[in-house]
Amino acid sequence: MAKVSAVNRDLKRRKLNKSLEPKRAKLKAIIANKEAPMEERFAAVLKLAEMPRNSSKTRQRNRCALTGRPRGHFRKFRLSRIALRNLASRGELPGVTKSSW
Repeated sequence: MAKVSAVNRDLKRRKLNKSLEPKRAKLKAIIANKEAPMEERFAAVLKLAEMPRNSSKTRQRNRCALTGRPRGHFRKFRLSRIALRNLASRGELPGVTKSSW
């Protein structure tokens, strides 16, 4: 099990990102627009810099939904390799079968 504080920190970042993502996208669109006046683009850069860093998508960490483990993460299942293997061995993951040849 991962530290509860690390898991909670990541959940807090995800929640913050979800609430501020439209605003960030709008500011980034203004910055990327080469047709816009330079002053407007610079003001958008300053507003983007004032936003919380944790609202950025890149600050999130992929973690296992069961254990919170940050490494060995399978995106399709949102599980770590260890949890995936345990659940698959018990037959609790639909569509996953043990390989044999």
